[in-house]
Amino acid sequence: MARTVGVLGGMGPRATADFFQKLIDRTPAARDQDHLRVIIDSNPQIPDRSRCILEGGEDPTPALVATARNLERAGADFLVIPCNTAHHFLEAIRRAVRIPVLDITEAVARRAEGFSAVGLLATRATVAAGLYQKALGRRGCRVVVPSPKAQELVDRAIFAVKAGDLGSQVRGWVREAARELLAEGAQALVLGCTEIPLVVDPQEWSVPVLDSTALLAEAAVEEALREERTAGMGAAAAAFGD
Repeated sequence: MARTVGVLGGMGPRATADFFQKLIDRTPAARDQDHLRVIIDSNPQIPDRSRCILEGGEDPTPALVATARNLERAGADFLVIPCNTAHHFLEAIRRAVRIPVLDITEAVARRAEGFSAVGLLATRATVAAGLYQKALGRRGCRVVVPSPKAQELVDRAIFAVKAGDLGSQVRGWVREAARELLAEGAQALVLGCTEIPLVVDPQEWSVPVLDSTALLAEAAVEEALREERTAGMGAAAAAFGD
């Protein structure tokens, strides 16, 4: 039986909805009953992660932990967090629950293996916290980060998406920042904020685009079906043994 996915969401709600759609799209299903059971707690009242990291604002850890525990009590077998910046608080969340919590940066890092340099489009806080520099650095991959001017464009785009603006101007801001990263030697682009994929068309680019939302969804499907596949292999082995 497939394991139940718990989604610690609401950071922001559109990013959570995009994650859920990508999870559905990546689930091998021919009928309703083939899909995964998913419990989503979309909690937009969690304090701002970036403000805490950059300005010493309210700590979101208590709210993140409380939401994670709610999902565990509701029956989730493991958790995912479709917000990159929230992964700065990942270890505190993991310590607070008895179920696994997947790491979005590791999901991206696995796909980035083989590249010597990738460009990062993420919040200023994610960049400052070094989340991707650590995860990719362990695999020998250099992370190219935006200049201050380009980072301002990325942050402006993220705030715009959170406010519901997915228009051409917003897409242009991200495009300008991405071009700078490629000019600095990036061989692929990491969409390291779950709002960014909502305004990026991977088909526009001649380099691979690593969508953190999509890669987290893939990791969640793999985790949910892992025991089911293992059980299936065991049953098949037993049948052949007979």
